[in-house]
Amino acid sequence: MLVAGAAPAPPPPLGPFRLEPLPYPTTSFVPAIDAITMQIHHDRLHQAYVSNLNVAVKDHSNVAAMPLQDILARLPEMPEAIRTTLRNSGGGHANHTMFWQVMGPHGGKPGGTLAAAIDRDLGGLQKFQEDFEAAGRRVFAAGWVFVTVTRDGKLAIEARPNQDTPLMDGRRVLLGNDLWEHAYYLTYQNRRAEYLKAWWSTVNWAKVGDRYAAAEAGTLTI
Repeated sequence: MLVAGAAPAPPPPLGPFRLEPLPYPTTSFVPAIDAITMQIHHDRLHQAYVSNLNVAVKDHSNVAAMPLQDILARLPEMPEAIRTTLRNSGGGHANHTMFWQVMGPHGGKPGGTLAAAIDRDLGGLQKFQEDFEAAGRRVFAAGWVFVTVTRDGKLAIEARPNQDTPLMDGRRVLLGNDLWEHAYYLTYQNRRAEYLKAWWSTVNWAKVGDRYAAAEAGTLTI
């Protein structure tokens, strides 16, 4: 669905990277996130990262053939001419792909080994959420706040600027929240703290639990 009065987006350039459709309607998170924000965020802003990434790798077949997490982990080795685009658009594609995956209606609460890890490493769900929100509030201008996960299941909170991601250091992301104003401005304006608190209602803890299991199995990618 297009926003009223908006021109259709141009067809995205062909290439190895694709934008997957949202796995739920854009109305799924009202009132925490409005439908117009979801539509623009996914269909236009995320698509722009994918399109820019495909343009960047068009003449670099060796890079185009690599998994995105490997490109990001090996940024210093990438061709200098496209390194900044790989960082910004590749990071943006990875971050947003994860973002849509960890969200979903009727998200419940963490359970099983994930809940145990949150208790062990992050002081329990309430303290974790408070610390996560505090880390998000401290991010200057644009960025993300993440929970990273190691192969042995250890969790930690980490914030990054812009579209940087822990994948750039070879680590894996369990979940993360987008702190760019485009993720929340229509509803919250400059009230990021309110957005951070409301965002918990959009988290699908079953999906996050699947990502935790994949991390322990060594199969989690982005």
